[in-house]
Amino acid sequence: MKFGVTITSGATPWQIFQQGSDGTASIHLEGEYRLIQLSQELPLQFTELPHAKTTVKVRIALESTGENVIPWTCATVLDERHWEITFEHVPAGGLYRIETYMDFEGWNGLSCSRGDMIHNIGVGDIFVIAGQSNAAGRAKNPVADDPELGIHVLRTSAQWELATHPLGETTGAVHVGHYENHNPGHSPWLHFAKRLKKELGYPIGLVPTAYGGSPLRWWNPEENGALFTNMMEMLGDYNIHPKAVLWYQGEAEGYEDSANTYLERFSALLRHTREALAQPDLPFITVQLNRCVSDSTEYLDRQWATVREAQRQAWHTLHNVTVVPANDLALYDFIHNSAQGNLVIGERCALAALDVCYGRHTDWMAPEPEAVRLIAPDTVELKLSRIRNWVNPFDVPAAWLPFDAEDEDGLLHPVSYVTGNDSLTFTFERPLGENPRLHGAWRMNPGFSIPCDCMRISMLSFYNVPIEKA
Repeated sequence: MKFGVTITSGATPWQIFQQGSDGTASIHLEGEYRLIQLSQELPLQFTELPHAKTTVKVRIALESTGENVIPWTCATVLDERHWEITFEHVPAGGLYRIETYMDFEGWNGLSCSRGDMIHNIGVGDIFVIAGQSNAAGRAKNPVADDPELGIHVLRTSAQWELATHPLGETTGAVHVGHYENHNPGHSPWLHFAKRLKKELGYPIGLVPTAYGGSPLRWWNPEENGALFTNMMEMLGDYNIHPKAVLWYQGEAEGYEDSANTYLERFSALLRHTREALAQPDLPFITVQLNRCVSDSTEYLDRQWATVREAQRQAWHTLHNVTVVPANDLALYDFIHNSAQGNLVIGERCALAALDVCYGRHTDWMAPEPEAVRLIAPDTVELKLSRIRNWVNPFDVPAAWLPFDAEDEDGLLHPVSYVTGNDSLTFTFERPLGENPRLHGAWRMNPGFSIPCDCMRISMLSFYNVPIEKA
């Protein structure tokens, strides 16, 4: 028999509540109460008491010390069995616990005043994870990335838990719209959340909705859209309006002959997501594709290059979209990032989020072409933007460089190059003809020497950037 005060809805253990713009969250609780008197001897016997004037009280306390966050507050008693209360301004922070108890007329030492408790809740920010297998995480090589109190995950079971790898595992799933056909592994997002919590000082929640191998059409409601529907159902369980979307997808487009429309279809996904959540400024923090080292062709190279360029252009042309590179990171297998690489992605995305979502002005933006000029018939100068230190091409032989020029007569690879502080100057085996373009780190496997801003971050991949004639 349930007796005393019980909580029936409004909060669950480990739940993170999304704060509003004022740094607080509203928590509405509902429950029941039952008046019981206990016997004086063991085993206990329960006698239900007739209705008496009852007061149900609720408080929110720090889990660590028991100190009040919101002191004992009288709930509204609706009838002889039910109560409710709304805490309008629960401050960002935690971990908290919710406690309940009741007073009533005729209480004596044997009357039951006990109440339910809900442990380890927090108020902070929630991020939804979407995309395909590198968003879900597939790395199985060991790395230290421990769970941490205040970093919690909403599983496909619709239950909040302490966040641990694999974030997207589907034990007890009730949301089977993206029921994984392989066990996921390590992903970037636990480290991402820990970095944010360290900087911001309050809990972070994660909602993994990614699905391995999923093409963009499974996300875009104007095409198949099934994963979009699944994502909205998962968020709807707790009426979540996330702080941002963490998006890592596009490998499937490289194989599906759909790269040329990626930007248009990704834009549609943004629009529908923001409309469905009534969040017109919802940020999308995206990761540009890393490499794939399986057998390739020039056709596949161009498909992957087109997707990467669309991801770069999304940053420049779509509202509240950011992109970070992954092209310099090690793999776990032929296409999935290693656990160590995931830590770097998590760090890069956290720095982007701190700037875009919180105005912290971090130096997260990667170098990309600022100017590409033909300074001699066979010579091209590439000037890179946002070089804080100096360009580092690792002094590799020209044959190892991940750059190619292209004109009406085909592709050209540099035969030599010169490194400047913020530039690379390439010499080719012949003069460039009409309509010359430059590609950088563009192939499906661009090689393992991606130039970077030394001591900071690698450049973004780019494709079909026009070469300006002097």
